[in-house]
Amino acid sequence: MSRVGKKVIAIPAGVKVNEKDSVVLVEGPKGKLQWTLPQGISIAVEGAELTVSRADDSRRLRALHGTNRSLLNNMITGVSQGFVKELEIIGVGFRAAVKGKILDLSLGKSHPINHAIPDGLTVTVTDNTKVRVEGVDKQLVGQFAAEVRGYYPPEPYKGKGVRYAGENVRRKEGKSVGK
Repeated sequence: MSRVGKKVIAIPAGVKVNEKDSVVLVEGPKGKLQWTLPQGISIAVEGAELTVSRADDSRRLRALHGTNRSLLNNMITGVSQGFVKELEIIGVGFRAAVKGKILDLSLGKSHPINHAIPDGLTVTVTDNTKVRVEGVDKQLVGQFAAEVRGYYPPEPYKGKGVRYAGENVRRKEGKSVGK
């Protein structure tokens, strides 16, 4: 039995979990999400607890058991608390701004970078250099933050670029003049 898969998921107050034809709908104060369970994986809601089970011990279902339990746990956490990723922009003249549904980035290139903000995400910019991405879908929040970071990852010599808040960037020593 999967160690992760057999863990029981606690459902907080204010969160409703419904299943119909292997489609799980999770609703909470922050929003709602849905997930289609693969064939052979099922859920059972008993009071304020959710358990994920599998039909048999085939290799495919053993692989999917823990994964689907984690995805459902992330959905419940997302609709009750939400997920947040914070980015820092470091560099002279580097800045960010939100213009409607577009994140406008100036990262030292010859052109501004306009990144569309998907539905379901809230992006706020403070001090022109701190970007906060919030949403109920963990995958969507992480993907958006990774795409923004990918435009100019932190470089090891001066440390310029877009980094996650609190990310440690290993710095390298520049060229040294030899004799």
